[in-house]
Amino acid sequence: MSGITAITGSASGIGAATRKRLETEGDRVIGVDVRDAEVIADLSTREGRQSAVKAVDEQSGGRLDRLVLSAGLGAHVRPPSRVAAVNYFGAVDVLDGLFGTLQKGADPAAVVLCSNSAQMMPMDDLPYVLALLDHDEGRALKVIGEADDPVLAYLGSKHALGRAVRRRAGEWGRAGVRLNAVAPGPVMTPLLQGDMDDPRTGQAVRDLKIPLGRIGRPEEIAELIAFLLGPSGAWIHGSIYYIDGGVDAEIRPDRF
Repeated sequence: MSGITAITGSASGIGAATRKRLETEGDRVIGVDVRDAEVIADLSTREGRQSAVKAVDEQSGGRLDRLVLSAGLGAHVRPPSRVAAVNYFGAVDVLDGLFGTLQKGADPAAVVLCSNSAQMMPMDDLPYVLALLDHDEGRALKVIGEADDPVLAYLGSKHALGRAVRRRAGEWGRAGVRLNAVAPGPVMTPLLQGDMDDPRTGQAVRDLKIPLGRIGRPEEIAELIAFLLGPSGAWIHGSIYYIDGGVDAEIRPDRF
């Protein structure tokens, strides 16, 4: 597998591990991040997302083979509206903005980073989630700002993001662009460390029971992403893959 790949959140964590993994197979990676990347952009703003899409399109020569949306903020980040802006709108706007560029690529595919926490509480009809899915950024940021709940900001953003991926499966598939998501559990990244260090979220992370008995490594998530992007995953589309050491299965054994 070789080609041109864009990765948001490429400077650290899962994004950095994915970059390293794909570069070993010959991919030219266009990293997007707030630092140490080919494209410097703040995905919490509309202007930042627009500039990221434009820069990736230009640097790829208008043809992108693969896209990984890994940029995200943890539940410890304040204000919670920033979490919503980056995790949902920063992913969906870049995803949709590069759809046309991907259609010109070779066997194009995209992978979005969700979270196994997205189904840990009922969220289908929450006003915050519905505002995200309506792509009403002003309303979504207002609702979560008034709630002042960074945990809900994170869970809801990842829940809505998974639904956004599934909702695009028909259009994207017919356009010849595969789209999937991965839903990691706790992975040792700066994001997780920030959650563990925060007094509001730290104990919940430490108390989480992982059937396989350990926290994941970024490289393990990168392996799944590489598989989904590559030829071995050529008939996988519109799916969300949990990679969490068994956490989701233990919490929701009768739902899949």
